[in-house]
Amino acid sequence: CGPGGCRGGRTDMALRCAASLAAGRQPRGPRREGTVRWSSAAKASAVKINEKASREKILTLESMNPQVKAVEYAVRGPIVLKAGEIEKELRKGIKKPFTEVIKANIGDAHAMGQRPITFLRQVVALCTYPNLLDSPSFPEDAKKRARRILQGCGGNSLGSYTASQGINCIREDVASYIERRDGGVPADPDNIYLTTGASDGISAILKILISGGGKSRTGVMIPIPQYPLYSAAISELDAIQVNYYLDEENCWALNVNELRRALNEAKAYCNPKVLCIINPGNPTGQVQSRKCIEDVIHFAWEEKLFLLADEVYQDNVYSEGCQFHSFKKILYEMGPEYYNNVELASFHSTSKGYMGECGYRGGYMEVINLHPEIKGQLVKLLSVRLCPPVSGQAAMDIVVNPPVPGEESYAQFIKEKESVLNNLAKKAKLTEDMFNKIPGVHCNPLQGAMYAFPRIFIPSKAIEEAKAHKMAPDMFYCMKLLEETGICVVPGSGFGQREGTYHFRITILPPVEKLKILLEKVKDFHIKFLEKYA
Repeated sequence: CGPGGCRGGRTDMALRCAASLAAGRQPRGPRREGTVRWSSAAKASAVKINEKASREKILTLESMNPQVKAVEYAVRGPIVLKAGEIEKELRKGIKKPFTEVIKANIGDAHAMGQRPITFLRQVVALCTYPNLLDSPSFPEDAKKRARRILQGCGGNSLGSYTASQGINCIREDVASYIERRDGGVPADPDNIYLTTGASDGISAILKILISGGGKSRTGVMIPIPQYPLYSAAISELDAIQVNYYLDEENCWALNVNELRRALNEAKAYCNPKVLCIINPGNPTGQVQSRKCIEDVIHFAWEEKLFLLADEVYQDNVYSEGCQFHSFKKILYEMGPEYYNNVELASFHSTSKGYMGECGYRGGYMEVINLHPEIKGQLVKLLSVRLCPPVSGQAAMDIVVNPPVPGEESYAQFIKEKESVLNNLAKKAKLTEDMFNKIPGVHCNPLQGAMYAFPRIFIPSKAIEEAKAHKMAPDMFYCMKLLEETGICVVPGSGFGQREGTYHFRITILPPVEKLKILLEKVKDFHIKFLEKYA
């Protein structure tokens, strides 16, 4: 193996050689002066022995959990990975027809330039570094809230674990908020669970709901188009996805006859027992009417379905004549027969609304009419992850317990809140109007939420080329849009859509002037796309 022979035998030395080569080091012989030289034959022999010594990986695509492999999450899917590659190329100086990638694929408000709400950040800062409570730079109403939150924390520190259900005083504030929002409908803090964003709560409830096998496996009814969290969670839990289609021709309305069709068809192959509603809609932006919500609640009561109401965009309502109605409020107003029987979990978050605090991962769910024994099981399930992020709990508290008239921070808070929401309303109308001026594009009114979901015409020649590339036609379209303009959007196939229709989701969060430029670029691209393929 080298000058002076091999210690411990030729094979042991060869293995040490192989280890050295694998680590990129020059193998060494016995300790002596001078450089040790190795023949290419000796190196090849050492590597060969090392290859034999390595074994097959335990975890492979074939051996991994098949439910995890089945999970797809389009919002951060292949097109976003491609956008990341393009960004790296731009940083290396590789020339493109654009100078930046605009990630319009996700509702990340602060990443798009939205300013944080001052009061919320002040309270979280005070909780994070309590020495600031002595600073005259912070208002007294912020200090008062911070002290109250810290008193609910072990050791008066945000760094301590909390109860699995969340800090008690924050759950009390959530209950008070729900009562104010719903005009006095009672809310019990014991029914409130603080969560890591709304996603954590939705996943937990689905996890506890899903059971059975074969035709008795739990079916989960979700809207199409849907937010991909639902399809991803259903795949991960090996449940059965039951699609019901929103009515695009009627501003993405929810039709109970369509719910009944989906339910009756699903009974042939699963046990449908969960009905998910997203209101206001994501990606579609519709706001459900009171009548629609009443019809859905009656349907759930009649068919014995557990209702999940995703209401994270409840502050984001823009269209005249539209109003957010919580499922909890309507359920209560429909009378005791409904209110005392329909099982409902509703969700809210710090990530959307006027706050846009996605990174704090703050959220809550309210679960009513849960069986007492199941309540204990839910707390047990949540306790496995110990507790939600405590800074996120603090942020959620400010969403539900903001400054009120008479407090010193109220004027600035309400000014910032209204500025964000008015800006979003302006951008919603701008986006709708600009899309509807593009040939081959149709966009329903953006009544709420943070996205447009326009329908696009894709010529048959482009569809054939997409098939040749083994892509969905709208994925092909969105990939071309990214490569030619730097604009990253999510194809409608990632959310679900009726056969033969094509869409994409785009956020309306960029600043107005940047949004105008972005929409003009989409317009120019679409016209060129039609010219090329039509």
